[in-house]
Amino acid sequence: MPQSPVKQVQSAYGIWHNARIAPAGNPDQTISDAAIVVRNGVIAWIGSEAEMPAEFIDARLPRHDVANRWITPGLIDCHTHLVYGGNRADEFALRLAGASYEEIARRGGGIVSTVRATREADEESLFRQAARRLEALLAEGVTTIEIKSGYGLDLQTERKMLRVARRLGASYPVTVYTTFLGAHAVPPEYQGRADAYIDLVCNEMLPVLHAEGLIDAVDVFCENIGFSVAQSERVFAVASKLGLPVKMHADQLSNIGATQLATRFKALSVDHLEHLSEADVIEMQQSGTVAVLLPGAYYFIRETKQPPLELLRRHRIPMAISTDSNPGTSPTTSLLLMLNMSCTLFRMTVAEALLGVTGNAALALGKADRHGLLAAGRAADFVIWSVDSLAELAYWSGLNPCSAVVRCGLSGKAT
Repeated sequence: MPQSPVKQVQSAYGIWHNARIAPAGNPDQTISDAAIVVRNGVIAWIGSEAEMPAEFIDARLPRHDVANRWITPGLIDCHTHLVYGGNRADEFALRLAGASYEEIARRGGGIVSTVRATREADEESLFRQAARRLEALLAEGVTTIEIKSGYGLDLQTERKMLRVARRLGASYPVTVYTTFLGAHAVPPEYQGRADAYIDLVCNEMLPVLHAEGLIDAVDVFCENIGFSVAQSERVFAVASKLGLPVKMHADQLSNIGATQLATRFKALSVDHLEHLSEADVIEMQQSGTVAVLLPGAYYFIRETKQPPLELLRRHRIPMAISTDSNPGTSPTTSLLLMLNMSCTLFRMTVAEALLGVTGNAALALGKADRHGLLAAGRAADFVIWSVDSLAELAYWSGLNPCSAVVRCGLSGKAT
């Protein structure tokens, strides 16, 4: 097993006490003088220590004094592109020097360069590169992550990416959910033939990869520079027939009806959303679709139009936050930094931000029954924070206050 930033111990049993706990990640709903009892990696009881049942007080379970630190559910990064080859730092420098996206593309840059590097890399190389990025996230208390494909754009490489994502989940103390994003861009060999490429996605790639057990959900980049609403609908129709949930990169650069399509298919989430309309938000409310906000991409591409937070609040749409970790528009491996950015750039409250990486992020994955909440019967995935106030998780920029992570009852000091 690779070296993890969280050292695991061999006990899945214990009582973590003398703690302050936010069971749902909400700083407005907390328990003081609290304790968590873990048996076989599962929370057996949680509450005020003074009310702990005698059966747990008398049990010979290891005790861990949290020293009045804060405990939250394990953090969830619900939108990432963590597996890819190479990076685009040189292109970043070119853009800063004044080169346009079109100029960079003519030089073989942009997404084409990442597709090329990902196709050329073997599985072991992709695993090593992604593991480094994953370790940074784990060190900040991430216990659940979504990883998309989409830099292969052919069956062989998409399979390779998804296999690496599955391997990361098997090798590290993290739950990985995989999303097929074959409809991310038109590959070089299909330039000018987007419909033919969608044929490949729908008729071969998606059915085969699903049959191989490599896909948990399906995503599409529906945008003027991506795929049309009609093309996206074809992908969603196949996913629906296969029983796979869908999500969508929507309304980042323009509004072409992406969210309207996603909500017709009861999408788990729509992500980015800078150009979201009120009509879209109303549809999201009716379909139960989560808004995933990606402040890292907003910051990195110097976007000026913000997602419509007031509309989302008014219609009570759950809002999640994620890194969107990717080589082109959000090369970040810090979910804690995204908390800070969501508050400073989008004016989210601390409570909204923390719910965005716990309970609402679980909703965005369709896994609210498994993640994002500390309760009896749930897996013991939680983080211990060395902070006086949970607001510090969004306040600090560049400081990691993660003291320890308990992952299914396996505890270790964060390095």
